Amino acid sequence: MQWYLVAALLSILTSSQGILTTLSQSNGGYKYDYATVPFLAEIFKLLVSSFLLWRECKSSSPPKMTTEWKNVRLFPIPSIIYLVHNNVQFATLTYVDTSTYQIMGNLKIVTTGILFRMFLRRKLSNLKWIAIILLAVGTTTSQVKGCGEASCDSLFSAPIQGYMLGILSACLSALAGVYTEFLMKKNSDSLYWQNVQLYTFGAIFNMARLLVDDFRGEFENGPWWQRLLNGYTLTTWMVVLNLGSTGLLVSWLMKYADNIVKVYSTSMAMLLTMVLSIYIFNLKPTLQLFLGIIICMMSLHLYFAPPNMLVNSPPAVKALPESLNEVLVDRTTDS
Repeated sequence: MQWYLVAALLSILTSSQGILTTLSQSNGGYKYDYATVPFLAEIFKLLVSSFLLWRECKSSSPPKMTTEWKNVRLFPIPSIIYLVHNNVQFATLTYVDTSTYQIMGNLKIVTTGILFRMFLRRKLSNLKWIAIILLAVGTTTSQVKGCGEASCDSLFSAPIQGYMLGILSACLSALAGVYTEFLMKKNSDSLYWQNVQLYTFGAIFNMARLLVDDFRGEFENGPWWQRLLNGYTLTTWMVVLNLGSTGLLVSWLMKYADNIVKVYSTSMAMLLTMVLSIYIFNLKPTLQLFLGIIICMMSLHLYFAPPNMLVNSPPAVKALPESLNEVLVDRTTDS
């Protein structure tokens, strides 16, 4: 499957994720424990990857699977980074409001490009760097609210701790993605075997989070496994399947494409979510959204368009036939 088809599908699923999550609410809140959704999504990804790996093992050419501990021990690291990142996110929201937090989240576009260059040694042309910066500017523009609103002034009024934590959050998000790409491409192991390792540790860490929540609440609502599916509806299950399918597509992109493609896919998903929300939730479209979409489309064209579509190359000079070259040389010699 071509990477752009996977990226387009990822954009669609990611854009529907926020909408499905909103639709799963009841009276402005959740009847289910939202912390159980990532855990079940990890279980779903683990089951799907295990099944596909089993099918690969039954084929005529068994997949390559590295089982040495020195390789397996690298796979918990993304889960640890995401765990720290989630805590940094909560800490950031104690200093800044939601609008400022969303705008600062676009820093991960630039930090992904920087870490992509530093750790994976992938050189980006000047045009690609301009495209990445334009993408960050476009997504930020689409999220800026009108200056007549009170939240417009809050972007530059947060304490310095909020900005520092926002930068740290962007760096951790980029680091997790770049490190995952490094893991997926460091050898020729089967994608499904690598997924099994990633999602096994992901499920363990999410289960640990549920246990910590139980201890913090002193088991007031009972252990997590007894209330795991409490309040689940069809929409909630769609949220779980959507989140799990998104993770599987991201791992495919990490293996066969790269982090920049994933960044573009998720950024386009954010814009698509905002457009769909206008029709689903009757939100009012803004000039900033329109301008942000235009800037992001320019960025998309700059990054992925072939060079000959971006720069007018000089017309090629046709080489003279060898016989004509000989005649010209002879005439020069005679003269």
